[in-house]
Amino acid sequence: MLTFEEAQKQVDDWVKTYTDGYWPQTEQGSQLIEEAVELQRELRHLYGRKKKKDDDSKASILEELGDVLMPLICVANQEGICLEDAFARLMEKCHGRDAERFRKTK
Repeated sequence: MLTFEEAQKQVDDWVKTYTDGYWPQTEQGSQLIEEAVELQRELRHLYGRKKKKDDDSKASILEELGDVLMPLICVANQEGICLEDAFARLMEKCHGRDAERFRKTK
């Protein structure tokens, strides 16, 4: 299984093969939002009332999730943030602050 650290390294190695390198963080942020909207669109087509038109792209949720990962990983790399640390902090919030926030299964 691929770790966040390995994914970050693979993206960094790939980006460094190009002379332009990483896009500015503000552009990465915009790209992340754009990709998240495309993911939401796929979810809406699959589970919502608005179904795809025949001429819409056939992108899958899998592809859109992958597209969300790229700018996210790029920002983490540019900022020197280990995504494993970010994930650990997220889970601390889930088990700490948010532990009683939602209804639990029996």
